[in-house]
Amino acid sequence: MNTHSGRRARTAAAATGLAAVLLAVTPGTATAAGENLPPLQPSTDTLTVDSTKVCSDEPVYVPRAPELRATVEDTTEDNEDWETNAAGAEFEAWWTDVDGAQQRRTYTSHILKSPITQLWRTPSDLPADTVVSWHVRAVDDEGATSAWSDETPGITCRFVIDTVNPEPATVVSEQYPDDDSGWHDGVGVYGSFTFDSPSDDVVEYVYSVLGSGPTRVRPEEPGGPVTIRWMPEDSGPYYLQVRAVDRAGRSSSQTTHSMRVAAGRTPVAHWTLADPAGADNAAAEAGPVARAADGVVFGAPAPSRTDLTSTITLDGRGNSYLTPDAPATDTAKTFALSAWVRPAATGTPMTVASQDAADGTSAFTLGLRPTADGPAAWSFRYGATTLTGGSASVGGWAHLTGLYDTEDNTLRLYVNGKEVASKTDVAPMAAPGAFQIGRARGDAGARWQGEIGDVRVWNRVVPRKEIERLGSRPAELVAAWDIERTDDDVIPDRDGDKPLTLHGGAGFYTPDYEACLEDPECFEFPAGALDGNDHLTLDGTDDYAATTGPVVDTADSFSVGLRVRFADTTPDRPMTVLSQGDADSDAFKVRYDPAASEWQLVVTRGSEPDAEETVVAGPGAPTSYSDEVVVVYDDSEGHITLYIKGKAVATAEFNASWSAPGPLQIGRGHTADGGWGEYFHGGADTVRVFNGALTASQVNSFAYLY
Repeated sequence: MNTHSGRRARTAAAATGLAAVLLAVTPGTATAAGENLPPLQPSTDTLTVDSTKVCSDEPVYVPRAPELRATVEDTTEDNEDWETNAAGAEFEAWWTDVDGAQQRRTYTSHILKSPITQLWRTPSDLPADTVVSWHVRAVDDEGATSAWSDETPGITCRFVIDTVNPEPATVVSEQYPDDDSGWHDGVGVYGSFTFDSPSDDVVEYVYSVLGSGPTRVRPEEPGGPVTIRWMPEDSGPYYLQVRAVDRAGRSSSQTTHSMRVAAGRTPVAHWTLADPAGADNAAAEAGPVARAADGVVFGAPAPSRTDLTSTITLDGRGNSYLTPDAPATDTAKTFALSAWVRPAATGTPMTVASQDAADGTSAFTLGLRPTADGPAAWSFRYGATTLTGGSASVGGWAHLTGLYDTEDNTLRLYVNGKEVASKTDVAPMAAPGAFQIGRARGDAGARWQGEIGDVRVWNRVVPRKEIERLGSRPAELVAAWDIERTDDDVIPDRDGDKPLTLHGGAGFYTPDYEACLEDPECFEFPAGALDGNDHLTLDGTDDYAATTGPVVDTADSFSVGLRVRFADTTPDRPMTVLSQGDADSDAFKVRYDPAASEWQLVVTRGSEPDAEETVVAGPGAPTSYSDEVVVVYDDSEGHITLYIKGKAVATAEFNASWSAPGPLQIGRGHTADGGWGEYFHGGADTVRVFNGALTASQVNSFAYLY
């Protein structure tokens, strides 16, 4: 307690005169007014060894002379309102040495404002492998002390210093041994790894694979072995490193377990469905041949930017399916299946693939399901569990993968290489019946309408990276105009087969640095070209540039971008920088509307005069430097997005239904009356056109991808 001599002087006489009266009048009062009370007994709940190990009457093990901590507090009952508490800690440790004599060490901390956690860094001469007991009590600034922490209701704390590291761990794996016998099992197959150490006080193993972050596992009892499960996601050499940790926190030296992982097992069933038109069966890359019913049409288009050459078309009728008349895999064990699909409708549930169960249903179905308030979703049903996710659009290609992993009974659905839904604790279900393509048993209304290609089935986990590769349709550059000065009003593209022709007097801007350097009156250095030595200049009246024909198929995924610079950062009318359509309308166009201070993406869902038009917008303002404008349409996801300077500013749900036959336009677009207008006033450069949808990260560097 903090004391003040003035207060003591003022209260001394009163205390002497009143003490007896107070004691008589107030039953249970143990002290007279003004008498110093002892601090509070430290609670064993606040006592720790090396800040993490709590006080225990069972010894805790430490690797060296430890740091002891305790929370101490002075009482407040003898304080005036304006006084503060202060307390220190008196620690005491004792043990019996080899000669049977008791040894003791003590330490008293400074007295500080309480409550406070005080600590004692115990001396280095404490013995190893000996039970050391300790307790603590609080002391105030007048020398009053509390009860020891191990007096009732406390306990005596104990620790043992262990100075010996545990023996290194051994690692044993049947699936992935550390030997020179070759490559083992493979990608997507779990292996068991058992860690053990000869030391009987090991309580934890810390391991990592290929330098990954550490993972900690504990055996059921000290000194016992522990088994972990691990699955490789890539083939190649691997190393697993593990250390044994004893109860004192001491670590063994590191054990390295080297192994060579083989490539993943090939599918147990695989039908490319690229058989020639008129075929009766689907040849199998693996597994049995699939019998094709009369309604199967071979030779249908394949998704672009894949290795597929053709697919099949199914019309949803009763004779439109394929089956090998046998199961493709054991569905009660780990399995996966995938396919490329393009639906011709989304208003009814449809099945891409299934396998018959014994009860007249299907163990699983992979397909799509319509939704009440949005686009149809892809689905993977297994037993009583159904996953849905992603957006299914009519005419849009998608790669679907369903996976059931018995390691943790997890069901997963992937769309275009991305996981869109998952659920754990899904009970396994056997399906001894036949595998089906395009239909599901017991669900006649779920037959597929549209295209299906490259159906695969595995009896292992297909890791995320492998699924990403299978579902990848990377964008391909189809045209690039770097726009440097020419003399014939025609700007060639890199390949020379898609010229960009100038119209209305469009010209070029070339900064004249030398003229400014030679002119002493030149106070404003010329702005640089948008890219390279020159860029295209458009006067905003009738200037534009256009290709001779369509550059992208607007009914498929595409990406188009360019750099622009406004001649006036406060334009007085809407201006279009990019468009493609036909003679009367635009399939898409990008414009800036100064009245709304926003960039706008306008898309039309058909070429008919009354076709629905959608306008989505994002806030923005022209700059005096350059704006990178990129449009990305992803038909598999069913949306089109406008990026400005790498940032998505506007996105619309969009399923293109027509392939615009007109040329790509730089600097103009159609107006409300169907005529040409909204001419752009400024500069343009670095035009790029891609088949396929760029990723968000690729948009940031669209000009340098190829």
